[in-house]
Amino acid sequence: MTTSLLTDLYELTMLEASLQSGVSSRGSSFEVFTRSLPAGRRYGVVAGIARVVEAISNFKFNEDDLEYLETTKHLNKETLKYLSNFRFSGNIWSYEEGEAYFPYSPIMRVEAPFAEAILLETIVLSILNFDSAVASAGARMVSAAGTRRVVEMGSRRTHEYAAIAAARAAFIVGFAATSNLKAGQIYGIPTAGTVAHAFMMAHDDERAAFTAQILAQGPATTVLVDTYNIENAIKEVISIAGTSLGAIRIDSGDPAKESRTARALLDILGATKTQIVISGDLDEFSINELSHEPIDGFGVGTRLVTGSGAPTANFVYKIVAIDKGHGLEPVTKLSAAKVTLGGRKFPWRVLDSNGKAVMEYLESIGSPETSVEIPELETKKLRPLQRQIIRDGEPELKTQLKDIRIFHQDSLNELDESARDLASGQSSLDTVLRDSRGHLIKASN
Repeated sequence: MTTSLLTDLYELTMLEASLQSGVSSRGSSFEVFTRSLPAGRRYGVVAGIARVVEAISNFKFNEDDLEYLETTKHLNKETLKYLSNFRFSGNIWSYEEGEAYFPYSPIMRVEAPFAEAILLETIVLSILNFDSAVASAGARMVSAAGTRRVVEMGSRRTHEYAAIAAARAAFIVGFAATSNLKAGQIYGIPTAGTVAHAFMMAHDDERAAFTAQILAQGPATTVLVDTYNIENAIKEVISIAGTSLGAIRIDSGDPAKESRTARALLDILGATKTQIVISGDLDEFSINELSHEPIDGFGVGTRLVTGSGAPTANFVYKIVAIDKGHGLEPVTKLSAAKVTLGGRKFPWRVLDSNGKAVMEYLESIGSPETSVEIPELETKKLRPLQRQIIRDGEPELKTQLKDIRIFHQDSLNELDESARDLASGQSSLDTVLRDSRGHLIKASN
């Protein structure tokens, strides 16, 4: 399927106007960034980069697309002809998936003729805003869970295709498995799932339901014990499966109290290795509150796929340079509360001697003063944050999902331990750049 119509009309009407004005062929540079993190959060997590590359590779207008556009009567024949031959030919650099980001981190830079760059705005933001929102929320949940297993199970709480993207984003930040089979098929993510309450209630009694499940799935399965009475259910299922039962799942009630009662009863019955899994409208805060309870795993759905209160990363796609005849020149938006940082920039993570991140430094590209040396930070190390993912229209990204998971953990490990604190706080790192006087200043100034 082509991705060209997964966009807003104004991208195409803007294209048409730029074709008429002559601006369409001018070289341009756009950046994707956010001006702020969700209230109280200390970092965000980049996700969706590989999906962006795939979407751009498929960003072309087939006959059906063009016929539809013609019927809308929004575009003239010259614009439709341009679209019929459209292929992105530019260059794109981005942060690695799984990387932590902060306000004004330029997580993606798109350089191409203006007409090509502007057409990508909606599809790029659509993917990055959703995937990064899920990844950012998921990372906090994984941190709260500590060593305990977390399973993504939000398919029924979001759009059917968004569910696949959410499962992928969650896996990147450390979720152990997903309930979504399509995500498992496409990305190789481990899948998990057993039965719902409907299965339990469809049988004549709980014993019959447990017997059927264990016969079909084996004693290592996870059984749902809160349909009627948790203690009675635990006794019943252990009498059927024996003490080798894999796990019980509790989806209602007071999870702290119920998990303690369940653990004590399981141990009395000899099922000391049977695990306890909790689900039911969990988020990073409720998981953290349960950190000292005898719980072995969590199933998370609604709060994950909706970004745990921040359903978008609030990324914007803004032009920072345009060629007006003398090469790419900085351009800056000055709207109140929506100022952009003009000029092309390359980002570095500044690390201290212990390998801990201390700031995000934006180096001006193309300036005679360009240098990766920062006199104010002579003892610090610099790690580059962008790499080229599309060169002259051709993808260069070949990272495996398992490697992204590892990279994500390395990125978070660079941050101060306070970054994982769920209490409201400021961004863990400031993003800084050098002003015209040579001084380092915060990007948010």
